[in-house]
Amino acid sequence: MINKRVHDIYCIYVKMFYFSYEFVKYLRQHICNTLGSMIEEEMEKWTSDQNQGEESGYDTVVQHVTKRTQESKEYKEMMHSLKNVMMVVVESMINKFEEDEIRSQERQKKIQKEKNNSYCTDNCSDSDSSFNQSYKFCQGKLQLILDQLDPGQPKEVRYEALQTLCSAPPSDVLNCENWTTLCEKLTVSLSDPDPVFSDRILKFYAQTFTLSPLHMTKEIYTSLAKYLELYFVSRENHIPTVSTGIDITNPNVTRLLKKIRLLNEYQKEAPSFWIRHSEKYMEEIVESTLSLLSVRHDQSHLVSQKILDPVYFLALVDTKAVWFKKWMHAYYSRTVVLRLLEKKYKSLVTTAVQQCVQYFELCETMKADEIWGHSKHFGNKQKTFYYSGQELQYISFIHSLCLLGRLLIYTHGRKLFPIKLKNRKDSVSLTDLLVLFTQLIYYAPSCPKMTSAPRLENYAPASMVTEVLRILCDHKECAIECLYNNTVVEALLQPMHNLMKGAKSASNCSETALIHIADILARIASIEEGLTLLLYGENMNSSEEKCSTGAHVIAQFSKKLLDEDISIFSGSEMLPLVKGAFISACRQIYGTCEGLQVLIPYSLHESIAKAWKKTSLLSERIPTPVEGLDSVSSVSQESQNIMAWEENLLDDLLNFAATPKGLLLLQRTGAINECVTFMFNRYTKKLQISRHKKFGYGVLVTQVASTAAGAIALQSSGFINALITELWANLECGRDDVRVTHPRSTPVDPIDRSCQKSFLALVNLLSYPAVYELVGNQDLPNKTEYSLREVPMAVINIIDRLIILNSEAKIHSLFNYEQSHIFGLRLLSVICCDLDTLLLLEAQYQVSEILLNAQEENIIETSENHRNFIIDGLSVERNHVLVRMNLIGGPVERILPPRILEKGDDPYPWPMFSSYPLPNCYLLEVPRNADLKQDV
Repeated sequence: MINKRVHDIYCIYVKMFYFSYEFVKYLRQHICNTLGSMIEEEMEKWTSDQNQGEESGYDTVVQHVTKRTQESKEYKEMMHSLKNVMMVVVESMINKFEEDEIRSQERQKKIQKEKNNSYCTDNCSDSDSSFNQSYKFCQGKLQLILDQLDPGQPKEVRYEALQTLCSAPPSDVLNCENWTTLCEKLTVSLSDPDPVFSDRILKFYAQTFTLSPLHMTKEIYTSLAKYLELYFVSRENHIPTVSTGIDITNPNVTRLLKKIRLLNEYQKEAPSFWIRHSEKYMEEIVESTLSLLSVRHDQSHLVSQKILDPVYFLALVDTKAVWFKKWMHAYYSRTVVLRLLEKKYKSLVTTAVQQCVQYFELCETMKADEIWGHSKHFGNKQKTFYYSGQELQYISFIHSLCLLGRLLIYTHGRKLFPIKLKNRKDSVSLTDLLVLFTQLIYYAPSCPKMTSAPRLENYAPASMVTEVLRILCDHKECAIECLYNNTVVEALLQPMHNLMKGAKSASNCSETALIHIADILARIASIEEGLTLLLYGENMNSSEEKCSTGAHVIAQFSKKLLDEDISIFSGSEMLPLVKGAFISACRQIYGTCEGLQVLIPYSLHESIAKAWKKTSLLSERIPTPVEGLDSVSSVSQESQNIMAWEENLLDDLLNFAATPKGLLLLQRTGAINECVTFMFNRYTKKLQISRHKKFGYGVLVTQVASTAAGAIALQSSGFINALITELWANLECGRDDVRVTHPRSTPVDPIDRSCQKSFLALVNLLSYPAVYELVGNQDLPNKTEYSLREVPMAVINIIDRLIILNSEAKIHSLFNYEQSHIFGLRLLSVICCDLDTLLLLEAQYQVSEILLNAQEENIIETSENHRNFIIDGLSVERNHVLVRMNLIGGPVERILPPRILEKGDDPYPWPMFSSYPLPNCYLLEVPRNADLKQDV
């Protein structure tokens, strides 16, 4: 009794505070009358006290005045009087509340006895209903609603009860003791033939999913899943068959799809919060879902007469199985899903494989345009209200394909195979399934060539299968187990064999299918294990002919495409795209030394160069579009396509430079200057490289610069000029947008972070062939005066301004003399590791002598016979470079002095020198080993 009274008082206070504006207004007026003058006096007093000192903030004033007010006598008296008033008001309201509740119960009994033909709707509810007259949703009211929801009750009574239930806070409903019984009643009411009543219950379910505590939503979800399972199992419900299709304007179908849609929406949201609950919570949701989707009807009759299973309806609302993708994303839920699939619901996987097999058999027997009719529905902007049996089969196939694709990514998902199918002798293994997917690419049609709607391509069977295979390729462990075997690769190569042989079946393979196949082959070749498979097959020691391996077939087919020896594609607008796709696959192969060695006999570099020259001539002949003519757009599109194809061919040629022998082949084509210019244009745009490219343009620059011809091409393209300009901007100029309030920080590293990228680029560029071509037989400028705005434009200028600082003019021309000179000395230290480069610089510029002179100038005389070196960053760096340049050997033959100072009294114990010979401490004596045997 006490608890009930406390709860009544709490409900009244809630009503008063949150829903009564008059009550809040009364409180505010009462506080102003009682404490207003005192608060104003305290604020004036505080303000006058602070006039002499530092100004206080607003929060400080509020805190002080609030504290003084709460400690005052007036405040305590106000609280006492307010408490007395409130006690009287609350007592009066409780009495009124009990009278209203008794009156409400009598009214409900009267309503049950009356048999009216009208019923309540949303907009005509009784203003004197029990819910509107009460302050809480009590236990007795829920029991009353339970009685009113009974199917035997009149329709209007059930409607009013359901309306009351929807108006109540879901948390109050779910926390009642009779919630379980109510849930059962609602589950039964879901089958009510009245659409308005059924929608009301779905509205209540949706509210509970959104607003209820998480542990309660599980009960709602499992009850809805259980209802749907019983609905499909029951023979009383009319469920469409495959042959009749689905008419979504049918009221029964509409209500069923709404329930499944609501279930699917919760499936997608559940993974975002079930990590906060126990595994049992999640397991109940997962198991109720898998149990529903595993419902199967009698399969003894023909496929066309088969009753549609729950999977078909779920595929209609979530075609790409997004719910399964989310459930498999996290290890926490994936473990439960895979365990239940293995132990209890493997039939779900079996059905998915069966759907893929059936669709593949359909593709083999039907014409392409007929099959395309199944999938074109998705790209139709007009609403379609009827799904034929063939369209339903296709939708179910897409759902099954996405589900299997996600399953194969994970080790335990692959352990579910092989799968035993009915009406099939052999089980379906992983390899069988991947071969089936591969064959679907070129057996199943893609979008029509002239289709412009992107949504059509998204649901085309070849595109869907390719997307699944791409995901498998991106997971290395999965790809090794599923894709990297001769059987799957041979299935991918089959269309190429047919086209090169001129077989009749070759005409069924579209250009789009070939592009998809080339994409998958390129992804396989981008991984070391996949490349080895394409080069040598599974058995590298096999005596079979090497020309039958994947790499040889891809190279042969690509060469025939470039030489236009395949007549079936002659004149096709998509031919350049097909060529580009297969050359990309070849590029993954000839980008390695082993792959290039295999592909050399096919002279792909010559075929690509020939195609580039032909395309280059075409691009020059394109007429200039004239404004105002209808042909402008067509000419513009044609020119864009030709330019894109020309750039693609240049990029393919450029990638031969990834290996030394490939660079030689590139030089023989005579297109190295154009390729380097193309690379420079791409480099300046700072475009992100594809994730399947093994390296960026930095590696190619290093390779190209390793030859004289490549260095000249880099210089003529403007690449070296741009690199040095960027270096100088970072080293001497700094950023243009630096504000005075945020000055540039003083660098603490020998080479500042802003210059590290430029330093590495120069180091990679300056191999001996490049140094010889760029500075050989050239004198240093050695100007008498350097302008502060004069920016170096070549490597010879970098040597003159940063390395060989042999005049006051050079020193005074630098804003950051010490930092810039250290940068130059570090660069010299690296490039002189090449003995040829060292000898060239010594012969032309006497670098060692200039450094020794600089060390001599860094000496101070402390007495008549004693001189000391000034130890600073430059002298320490010069000492290191001089030792490195004049002593040749490894770590057991010479000692290189460190570039940093030590702690203690002697920060730099290594002797400096300004003339030869070098101190002996830098030269190690190699001990003679008596046991060493002399070469005979």
